[in-house]
Amino acid sequence: MNNNITSPGALTDSVLYQDSGNFENIFHPGNYHHYRNAINATADLVQEFLYRNTQPFSGIEAKEMKGKVQEIDLNQKLSSYHELLSEVDDIYVKHATAFHLPQYVAHLNCPVVIPALAGEILVSAINSSQDTYDQSAGGTFMERKLIDWTADQIGYDLNDSDGVFTAGGSQSNLMGLVMMRDCFSQKRYHHNIKADGLPPEADRFRIFVSDKSHFSNLKNASIMGLGEKSIVKVPTDERFHMDISLLKKYMKREEQMGNIPIGIVATAGTTDFGNVDPLDDIADIAEQYQIWMHVDAAYGCALLLSEKYRYLLNGIERADSVTVDYHKSFFQPISSSAFIVKNKRELLILKHHADYLNPKEMDEEEIPAQINKSITQSTRRFDALKLWFTLRMMGKEQLAEYTDTVIDLTKDTALIISEDPDFELLSDSDLSVLVFRYTRPDIADTDALNQFIKMKLFYSGEIMLASTKVNGNFYLKFTLLNPITTTEDIRQILNKIKLHGKDFSPEK
Repeated sequence: MNNNITSPGALTDSVLYQDSGNFENIFHPGNYHHYRNAINATADLVQEFLYRNTQPFSGIEAKEMKGKVQEIDLNQKLSSYHELLSEVDDIYVKHATAFHLPQYVAHLNCPVVIPALAGEILVSAINSSQDTYDQSAGGTFMERKLIDWTADQIGYDLNDSDGVFTAGGSQSNLMGLVMMRDCFSQKRYHHNIKADGLPPEADRFRIFVSDKSHFSNLKNASIMGLGEKSIVKVPTDERFHMDISLLKKYMKREEQMGNIPIGIVATAGTTDFGNVDPLDDIADIAEQYQIWMHVDAAYGCALLLSEKYRYLLNGIERADSVTVDYHKSFFQPISSSAFIVKNKRELLILKHHADYLNPKEMDEEEIPAQINKSITQSTRRFDALKLWFTLRMMGKEQLAEYTDTVIDLTKDTALIISEDPDFELLSDSDLSVLVFRYTRPDIADTDALNQFIKMKLFYSGEIMLASTKVNGNFYLKFTLLNPITTTEDIRQILNKIKLHGKDFSPEK
């Protein structure tokens, strides 16, 4: 390897002067030093982001942020990377949310691991497309091997299972529902939806989910032409798991109304509570009805790696399909998700032929094409490489250790909150989400009190936490995905909540 490269500190405006009269901006061997200097300059800005940001958010208001961006003239080019990075620092980096800090406990945004970031450099520069072998070569088989590895973690037979990387959990869930609908129609009515559109019975198709499942189920049902009415929300028990007795009751009720159950979506890690539906019980019902079972494990997929907590996913191996989000629970940069099926033959429903990509006469065993498994993406980024870097440098065990640490922290945090008389903990969590609220005996409007706390923390930028509504009441929410976070960090966050809570008065 050639080590005669410009050092990180050697960047000057003159070296990186942008001359529109030549092709020095094209990624090409003759322009490698230009590329390297640009990367080094950007890495310096990343360093600034890491060392300068001591809180997760700047607190800038949307109106001011919009003004900063709107005043920039995109038709006027800049003269150097120094100018460019200074501009981007001002309108983006200084105000970007710092997910890696312990004070960020809001949404399902994990800190990312360094091997994956190294992989991102190759992914972006080489710019492979994963739709066909001639655009990705080794990338095709690396993705397939990672799909097999994931299927093995689920417990699928590798001779039968398959899958594909996707842009995110919502897309993976869409694939699950499409497979559910089309396979049911094919098997029950010998009707090919891909070729002939929805059958007359589709108006009565019903899909069962918990009332705490992801909103993508409703959106996806709408996209599929079934309408939101096709989604039947089953109430949850006291710990916000799908209530199995009510699932049976609701399915019978729908049948009595003349509707047709076609599948069940089990959630392995709800967004609001981090809880896992009883997968084995749901699988029993799906088998009884001979319908599709999809598991949305976008969040809970981390349990696949954990010897300590893997039991929470018992039954996932019985599902027909599974959503996995590596960018939620495997500490990968966005985006990195996958859709895995138990029976690869079912994927043929999604297959379309294009003469310029995957003509019918192509021997797929000789020249494989991942586009045959993709539902909405032709050009598709080689996001699997990031996970490859991660597994090869860290191993499954270290990722599992991170997951166990986060779940253990959540249990400790739940105990801290439940033992503090100033807080009301709504539920514990299978994973790492806690829903709670601050209370004051002299304040009747607890919703307004907690809304005040959240906004004060947000605009101070010191702490970012989430919120949700349960039975119409407003709650604060911790989403703990950072293995570096400690119980001392949690105590400091709770003390900040108390300080703002004590400052609240109904007149404010």
